[in-house]
Amino acid sequence: MKTRMFAALALAGLTATAALAAGTQVTGAIKAIDPAAMTITLADGSVYVLPKGDKADQFKVGEKVTLTWTMVGTQHQVDTIAPAS
Repeated sequence: MKTRMFAALALAGLTATAALAAGTQVTGAIKAIDPAAMTITLADGSVYVLPKGDKADQFKVGEKVTLTWTMVGTQHQVDTIAPAS
């Protein structure tokens, strides 16, 4: 009985971890770009940190983008960024 309970708890933990690592998608207009901090702020005020190697100046203020991001600590870490269609 204990083995089944442990297996069920382990499976639930793995499922929750996979869900957190999957990323979240958001679409919005760019309100501000900070190339020095490598961040993009969307119109709703949320701030996203671009991955190293991405160029913050490839997008313009007012442009609508779709971001896929993952929460890393207290930061929204961008996985992918593309113009919204």
